Amino acid sequence: MRSLSAQAERWPIAGAFVIARGSKTEAHVVTVEIAEDGKVGRGEATPYPRYGETVESVLAEIEEARPFIEGGRGRGKLQGRMKPGAARNAIDCALWDLEAKRANRRAYVLAGSPRLEPVQTAFTISLGPPQTMAEHAAANAARPLLKLKIGGPGDLDRVEAVRRAAPGARLIVDANEGLSFEDFRLLAPELAKLGVVLIEQPLRAGEDEALQGFESPVLLCADESLHTRAELAACVGRYGCVNIKLDKAGGLTEALALATEARTIGLQIMVGCMVSTSLAMAPALILAQGAEFVDLDGPLLLAQDRKPGLTYLGSMVEPSTPELWG
Repeated sequence: MRSLSAQAERWPIAGAFVIARGSKTEAHVVTVEIAEDGKVGRGEATPYPRYGETVESVLAEIEEARPFIEGGRGRGKLQGRMKPGAARNAIDCALWDLEAKRANRRAYVLAGSPRLEPVQTAFTISLGPPQTMAEHAAANAARPLLKLKIGGPGDLDRVEAVRRAAPGARLIVDANEGLSFEDFRLLAPELAKLGVVLIEQPLRAGEDEALQGFESPVLLCADESLHTRAELAACVGRYGCVNIKLDKAGGLTEALALATEARTIGLQIMVGCMVSTSLAMAPALILAQGAEFVDLDGPLLLAQDRKPGLTYLGSMVEPSTPELWG
């Protein structure tokens, strides 16, 4: 007999997390547990208002899927039963965890990998005044990869300040749809001079046709413009990299398929996350194997992570234990 339960949780953020669309001081997540034959699989997802999701709507989607899941359906059938998003992600990851525990095998083995290697994650610097961002960058200057949130007047000043504060770090700049094409066109060459290696989602999703054929001096990465394989074709000619997140893809199952297809058409892979706990990061570590860019720093941005959690050694993320997930 299989049973499903879901609940909302709040995890305080250390300070505030600020992007071009706003700020927050708590991570609101939804966790799912699926129990069967004495084993329990867990998954975590983050409802995202940008995509019309709330904690309540995600819980309602999970409740609607309860008969389907408790009736014994698996991950394969789930893809056609639920739309992509946080609710499907939580269930999909819980099913992966349950399958691994019932088979007494690690989830990465079920996914076709003989082992998991530690991965190096970016560390995010929230949007703010240049001096504030520089102070945060200086405190994390030893990290090899910093990700800066931008999206408004003074962006170049922000990046210049961070570069001075962390001269040895590689830099990713994430606009979160906050720029006009003209602003981006003028900013991109200056970012290249500062050694920025990647620019995420400069223009609003659905309004990024201007990037088609544009020869950017810095590699461009689609984030809000890409959720599943359905949007992949539109990224070709606009972006050279795609940011795959489990919450957007609707789980590890679709995310793995998306990564495979993206690589076949020559796109680089970034594996990203929402601000959430180690339970949400653990499945993404399977996806992150071999990715060109990894941004799985969600737990590092929290005031406290769940226990047991992932082990972060500086910017290196160790594979999860079975007690956490998979």
